[in-house]
Amino acid sequence: MTDLIHVILLGIIEGITEFLPISSTGHLLIAEHWLGARSDLFNVGIQAGAILAITLVYWKRIWQLLTQWREPATRDYLFKLVVAFLITCVLGLIVTHYGFKLPERVTPIAWALVIGGFWMIAAEALAAKQADRTEVTWRVAILVGIAQMVAGVFPGTSRSGATIFTAMLFGTSNRAAATEFAFLVGIPTMYAATGYELLKVWKGGGAAHEDWSALIVGFIVSLVVGFIAVKWLLGYIRTHRYTAFAVYRIALGAALLLLMPGA
Repeated sequence: MTDLIHVILLGIIEGITEFLPISSTGHLLIAEHWLGARSDLFNVGIQAGAILAITLVYWKRIWQLLTQWREPATRDYLFKLVVAFLITCVLGLIVTHYGFKLPERVTPIAWALVIGGFWMIAAEALAAKQADRTEVTWRVAILVGIAQMVAGVFPGTSRSGATIFTAMLFGTSNRAAATEFAFLVGIPTMYAATGYELLKVWKGGGAAHEDWSALIVGFIVSLVVGFIAVKWLLGYIRTHRYTAFAVYRIALGAALLLLMPGA
């Protein structure tokens, strides 16, 4: 029963944090200090649940992009999504080839949470001074692709936070428009990353001794909670800034630095 509770808690954490700008990787690594580490396949599985959740949230928009691509505005938006995705893939393969990744320890994650929180506050303040723009420019598409790769290298950065605020700072100052582009480009990126990790785990024989019942429970919990979290966030940002998430990041990071120094 205790193990089941741990699995459910990890699924809830993944579902809530994957698309909120507070870093799912950071929260899962911190949670595993108390709940125990799970297999790589389990972590991939619950991430897949969160990805399916956001796919379901945006299925109408995705369908529109795929069926109305002949319209110039839709085609332009779709091309920008593809370019951002390809930039992330190419840079990600280069980083993977050279094996560059920071250690997944609490202290660097805590610093990433704190620094990212202050950066979010500054970025939103600067974006607020710009004219309200919903257009996604080519500069935004390229920089969002780079931001995704950077977030993958620095645990605790938050992929959603990095991409949303990069878009807001460099041309798409409207929160809703920046969030939509960041989430849409994240869908194929995360499917590709999850598929890559799944293949790696499978080839390494990690699936042979997997607790499949725990993985299925974690997947379902992450899917349901992720769907609710994204729907809530999209409603929240219509009338609120991201400041509350930034303050939470700073408070959590500071607490970790004080309570778990050197971890």
